[in-house]
Amino acid sequence: MSERNDPLMEPAFEYCFELRCRVDEAIPLGGSEPEEGLHFARVSGGDFDGPRLRGRVLNSGGDWWVARGLTVELDARYVIEAEVADGTAGVEVVNRGVWRTDEANYARLVAGEEVGERELYYRTAFRFRTEHPELGWLVESQFVGYARPEPGHVVIRVFRLV
Repeated sequence: MSERNDPLMEPAFEYCFELRCRVDEAIPLGGSEPEEGLHFARVSGGDFDGPRLRGRVLNSGGDWWVARGLTVELDARYVIEAEVADGTAGVEVVNRGVWRTDEANYARLVAGEEVGERELYYRTAFRFRTEHPELGWLVESQFVGYARPEPGHVVIRVFRLV
């Protein structure tokens, strides 16, 4: 490995939009405890809005997640419909991430209290697929999300790594 004298590049992010995905009750798909193991939760609608993109989340796909204690591995796939100059365009969303918390914040969640993005590690990485020419920037970039739960929804602020 060669040494470089270049300073380390600091990552920069552009806020693009906030997704509000309606998520149905989870269905256990295995595991010895109801809260553990593989689950599926259908993504059944929602919307998104922000400085770069707006539209709606279609009743499509879902989130397959595996819980191990207070850590959850997420793997979601669904379709959004984005507003473009000539109407709307479909976009496939693949979103993988990690949700984790501690006992105190988990107790707050169970009690129905709001737990925000800074209190809960709920981070995701997006890949988008579409062939609409106006949305090429979605396909050509990497995105990350800061998520938080809300009753019946997952809300994710989406940022483009620039």
